[in-house]
Amino acid sequence: METEPRTPLKELSRQELRQFFISHLNRIFCAKSQLVEKLPELARRSHFRDLRQAIGETVETVEDQISRIKQMYIALDAFYRPEGCAGLAGILDEVFQSIGVPGESPALRDLSILFYLQNMESIEMASFKMMIFVAGKLGEPGIEQMLLECFDEAREDKLLLKEITANYL
Repeated sequence: METEPRTPLKELSRQELRQFFISHLNRIFCAKSQLVEKLPELARRSHFRDLRQAIGETVETVEDQISRIKQMYIALDAFYRPEGCAGLAGILDEVFQSIGVPGESPALRDLSILFYLQNMESIEMASFKMMIFVAGKLGEPGIEQMLLECFDEAREDKLLLKEITANYL
């Protein structure tokens, strides 16, 4: 079996990296916007007080992250252009489907919410980590720092959700 020659990532031009970065920043912005819109409904449907509070705090964190992302666009002299964020939208749809089962106990509903929120935090952490790396390669330390703040917040949210799950079970 013949293998195709590989182009090392190191050979990507600055323009290609920039396009990658902005495209994925658009996706993250779209996903964050979806979260701000839909998380309050999850909080309302949550039974466990600690979970409701954690979701409320997450909304505030996401709003801060959106503000940072807007600052990144300014620093890059770029603008948000809608791109797909079907992955996160799909996860959010799954959450609402799993908690909409008639007659399901509030505890089971909360466990489903915790399950999906922890999955989303894992995706966020991986996304921010990759974006931090690319921002570093672009020579954008200010953007790299803002992304690191977003990553740290996602990690803290995930730890909080794990703690709530442990206390809840």
